[in-house]
Amino acid sequence: MVVVGGILKLKNNVFKKLQKTLLLGRKDNKSRYEAKDVKKGHFVVIAKDEDEAKRFIVPLSCLTNPIFVSLLEEAAEKYGFNGDGAITVPCRPNEFQMILEQQMHDEAIDDIRKIKISDKK
Repeated sequence: MVVVGGILKLKNNVFKKLQKTLLLGRKDNKSRYEAKDVKKGHFVVIAKDEDEAKRFIVPLSCLTNPIFVSLLEEAAEKYGFNGDGAITVPCRPNEFQMILEQQMHDEAIDDIRKIKISDKK
């Protein structure tokens, strides 16, 4: 992984497959692959372990989270990116939920810091 412009770049082949999966259907087949509940700037992840699977709508900002990036790399090795619009990661759904909550918390703290800095100017 390499940080470029604040975004982690996955290993070249993993990144290209992820990009293809996220962009799939933006041409002619958009309605076929794009879920109605997925807002712009988000994508679908299925957290799956042996016992259960759960669907999450994840903001693109998670691509800056090293834990999430590691999960994507594991997913590429275990499942590949099949291009159906959702990415399956090998993680218990409750653990994935905690990763997302931590990401949202960290982003909120960053936003507060930015506001405080701009108030001082």
